[in-house]
Order: sequence, then structure tokens, then C-alpha cells
Amino acid sequence: MSEPPRPPGDYGPPSDPNSGYPPPSSGGGAYGTPPTSGAGYEQPGYQQPGYQQQQPGYQQPGAYQQPGYQQPGYQQPGAYGQPGAPVGYANSDEKTWAQIAHFGGLVGFIGPLIALLAKGNESPTVKAHATEALNFHITWGIAILVSAIIAVCSFGILFFLPLLVWIVPVVFAIIGGMKATNGELYRYPMSIRMIK
Repeated sequence: MSEPPRPPGDYGPPSDPNSGYPPPSSGGGAYGTPPTSGAGYEQPGYQQPGYQQQQPGYQQPGAYQQPGYQQPGYQQPGAYGQPGAPVGYANSDEKTWAQIAHFGGLVGFIGPLIALLAKGNESPTVKAHATEALNFHITWGIAILVSAIIAVCSFGILFFLPLLVWIVPVVFAIIGGMKATNGELYRYPMSIRMIK
């Protein structure tokens, strides 16, 4: 019994399993082994043109970055120093001492001086914050002293002058402390930088 003619390009198994045709052993049929050459088949070690094999640890541009991976020049929040460290600091202890350097200026130059002496040699970041704050508060400490002398010499007429001068370092100490909280080094205006 002959099988009905097939449409061109149909290489599947015969529709009648009792027709006597053996199943195809090669070609693009529905079963059997794949051809050793031709479109759609890749031999071991063969790469299609334009296909880039990824090596272990390779990241394509624009691909999802694995945890812990950093692009050159990019600093993730908390990535500097220890894991989970505040932005701009190696650890939370550094941040605390930088804040002490600025907010300690509310009571004069003692706070920045303590921060500089306690952690200045261990941490360049704390040293930079403490030095900046110390120079500012020494400058304005001298200004407060001069204004007090002027108030005394005016027989109390300018009694308010030291209070007005004292407001300036208080305001800038708060600004510097807020900047230090955000991981920024605040450059105080109107400061004589005597200590490097």
C-alpha cells in the first residue's frame, strides 16, 4: 500500500506507522539524532558569529550588577571602609568624632580640640573635620574676646556686641555638624586657618 504524497518540505515520520518506512535516523525530523552540520546546530566549541561567551565573573555592559560589584570611580552608600559604614566615613566611630568636632564648637574650641587630639592621628577624615572646625572657633573665640574688651571699654554701652559675635560661631557650628552628618567636609567661611 503506497503512502499519499507529502507536501514539499515535510520530512517528518510517515503518517502510517505500518507503512514499512523506518524512522529517520538523520535530518531535521521530529526524532532521531541531530545532523552533524547545518543551520540551527552547534558543534562542541563552535560559537555563532556575534555571540560572546561569558567567562566566569564577566559582566556585560548594562547587565545587572552582582552584589559587591562596584564600577570604577563609583562609591555605593556605605561601601567605603567597613560594610554598612556611613557615607564618607570608614566606620561609624569616624562619623561620631567628626560630629563632635563640629557640634562641640557650640561651647568654643574645646570640642574640635578634643576630637583632633583623640582621633586626629588615627583618621585623616576626623583630622580634616577637627582642623577645619578648630581654626574657625579659634578665630571667632578671638573675635568674641575682642568684642568683650570693646564692650567693657565702652562702659557697657556696647554690652550686646559679644552676644552678636557669639551667634556667628553657633550658627556655623550647627551647619558644619549637619554637613558632617551627611558625610561632607564643611569649609567654614571667615576663618583664619592657623592649624594645618
